[in-house]
Amino acid sequence: KSKSPKTVLDKIVAAIRALKSPNGSSRVAISKYLKSEFQYDNAKAIKTNLKTGVTKNVLEQVGQSFRVKGDERIVAPVDDGPKLEITDLKVPTDADAPTAKRGDVVRVKYVGKLEDGTQFDAASDFAFMLGEGEVIKGWDQGVEGMRVGGKRKLVVPSRLGYGKRGCSPDIPPNATLYFVITLKEIRSGED
Repeated sequence: KSKSPKTVLDKIVAAIRALKSPNGSSRVAISKYLKSEFQYDNAKAIKTNLKTGVTKNVLEQVGQSFRVKGDERIVAPVDDGPKLEITDLKVPTDADAPTAKRGDVVRVKYVGKLEDGTQFDAASDFAFMLGEGEVIKGWDQGVEGMRVGGKRKLVVPSRLGYGKRGCSPDIPPNATLYFVITLKEIRSGED
């Protein structure tokens, strides 16, 4: 069994390692840990020792978070929830037809339905910049790679749609969304 940390800086290092936060640990998280594990709550000493740790190259600060210098980076767990389902309903035969990529402004025609078949949205002409977060993630991922004139069915899981909140009044929380999208035009993002 390892010896318990003696100095405040040792306790901070122990806290950061125990918290295992992918982006480092905030001063608040470190302070809470020190209070619960070591019954230590001298906020001024913690702040001073975080600065000292950075100065002495024991810690590195990234934004408002701290990591132990030289420790292996912690990888955030992979979210392996339901995936986006893409089905090409029509693929243009013209091999030279432009392909939608991140940063392009795309014009689409679409119909959106819920699992029970209720239509919640439709448009014959809707434009957005692909991959810039202007639309739900399922669209940013599902329209990429389409060719002008192509038609796709997207089954968008909740986490790539409107999530736990839904989008009142039409889309309930945790809803899987079903879209049929036709790509009408692509304008390069550089235009």
